[in-house]
Amino acid sequence: MKVLVVGGGGREHALVWKLAQSPQITKLYCAPGNPGMQGLAEMVDIGAEDIPQLLAFAKKQKIDLTVVGPEAPLVAGITDIFEAEGLLVAGPSAYAAQLEGSKAFAKETMYWNRVPTAEYKVFDNPQEAKKYAREANRKLVVKADGLAAGKGVLLCKDVAEAEAAIDQVMVEKAFGAAGDKAVIEDWLEGEEASFLVFTDGETIIAMPSSQDHKAIGEGDTGPNTGGMGAYSPAPVVTKKVQEMAQWWICQPVIQALAKKGHPFKGILYAGLMINEKGDPSVLEFNVRFGDPECQPLLMRLESDLFDILYKLAQGKLKEAEVKWSDEPTVCVVMASDGYPGSYEKGKPIKGLAEAAKIPGVMVFHAGTAAKDGQIVTNGGRVLGVTAKGKSVSEAVDRAYEAAALIKWEGAYLRRDIAYRALGRKSTGYPGIYKGGPMLHKPEPTPQTGPIVGAPHKVGIVMGSASDWDVMKKACEILDSLAVPFEVRVISAHRTPAEAMEFAKTAPDNGIGVIIAGAGWAAHLAGAMAAHCILPIIGVPIDSSPLNGMDALLSTVQMPPGIPVATVSIGAGGAKNAAILAAQILALSDPDLQGRLNASRKTMANEVRKADRNLPR
Repeated sequence: MKVLVVGGGGREHALVWKLAQSPQITKLYCAPGNPGMQGLAEMVDIGAEDIPQLLAFAKKQKIDLTVVGPEAPLVAGITDIFEAEGLLVAGPSAYAAQLEGSKAFAKETMYWNRVPTAEYKVFDNPQEAKKYAREANRKLVVKADGLAAGKGVLLCKDVAEAEAAIDQVMVEKAFGAAGDKAVIEDWLEGEEASFLVFTDGETIIAMPSSQDHKAIGEGDTGPNTGGMGAYSPAPVVTKKVQEMAQWWICQPVIQALAKKGHPFKGILYAGLMINEKGDPSVLEFNVRFGDPECQPLLMRLESDLFDILYKLAQGKLKEAEVKWSDEPTVCVVMASDGYPGSYEKGKPIKGLAEAAKIPGVMVFHAGTAAKDGQIVTNGGRVLGVTAKGKSVSEAVDRAYEAAALIKWEGAYLRRDIAYRALGRKSTGYPGIYKGGPMLHKPEPTPQTGPIVGAPHKVGIVMGSASDWDVMKKACEILDSLAVPFEVRVISAHRTPAEAMEFAKTAPDNGIGVIIAGAGWAAHLAGAMAAHCILPIIGVPIDSSPLNGMDALLSTVQMPPGIPVATVSIGAGGAKNAAILAAQILALSDPDLQGRLNASRKTMANEVRKADRNLPR
């Protein structure tokens, strides 16, 4: 079998890598491809949107299946054109591809088929759009109707931002003809996730859940990008969300298109917002694999991708076997400095061979080129360092270990990929396939967020206001981990009644751990421990001529039955006390476990960065 993959990014490298494993393929081509595919496929110097040239090549080479990576050729009708010439394509028709090509079409399709999504209005007049924004007077999302390379969605917190966004889309034409119309919809709150299915217009086979990181900055801050990383599975996608996404969201849309005579044959991607009740709504539809979601998903696929896509294109998907690995996967995107704005190209990349030697790691090329015998940067998103592990944490460690070996001038990556999943138990639940062998094992819904009723706050007490310079370090750490706390000045000797009252009432006030800092005789931690059963962490403070040694001994030497965990003297001890307190609270809060793991990764990566920058 001869196969042509259309596209040249990280998604297409992943497709080529997986397709090359099929024993059924005798020749694999990619147009235009990238240097990372060398040895896997033959590169063809034809652009992904040059449909006439692609058609001529496919006919000449007698291609058995064409797999289309990016959305633009699908929206432009490549499937219709190829099929008219008797060529099979794994990708939807131009009509079906409007689900991504026109946000107005997608919203209308959802509306008439009762698919949960945000309330919306469509405008072709900017003045009417602004009038609506003023009357709405609430947070809104302004979207360019057409394709805008993932950048045509503007989040607006107030009327002024909405009016500016409308001007940007419809007047200034920042996204070209995509802004001839605009969709304005309500701002949905919750956590985003990606839900993809294989479908031939009748049979639907769900893929494992995934989640990407769109923002350029850590903590999901800064402008949106094409995606700075992704992982699978996404614990926020519970069994309930999986079933709703497949049968309440994807199936009604697929059935509606089939009834209109345009069966959807390809990959349908639903971008979901999952609210605090665990109910999903659709943010957008894509009509192809996501990038970078494709990379971790295909690393989990154990079946023959060619067999799946070939049967899908023939309308025989129910005959395909689709099996997934239970092991999580993570993709960390390495980008050029300046992305998603302007950036330089042509920077030599080093360390690719070393990174590829790490077990369970695959480095997918996205924006690279070959020049003078070297691999150089040639795009904003340059590489997708993707790893598999027995846990999300192991996969993250491997991905960052490999990324640390890859270097070029101005390389940038987020160091918190998968932070939401770290500490949560992954379900490993890849969906429900009605119509063939069940090749997954449903698992219990994971706990997300703190256990109801569990203490969530840290109490910080100090013996004197002069202790603040030390104890504020604990506050800074807790702030960075989003752990709530309250601070009091209470003396075990000068205000003993208040000290006793604070300790006794702490559990009723939602406090789960008390950090007590004091100098001199330092009896404050012991006083707290004597009047409650909460964990107490003592911070000795250097306040006397003995440089804190007296406080250290007073804090640590507690009688049997009244324990106090004691950290080192001073600011360093205060920082560790905060981390230890957070670790204790995280036992009943998986989200906090994730933030702690992300913080640990950031710290490790700062050490690696310092090592890389050390003069040799």
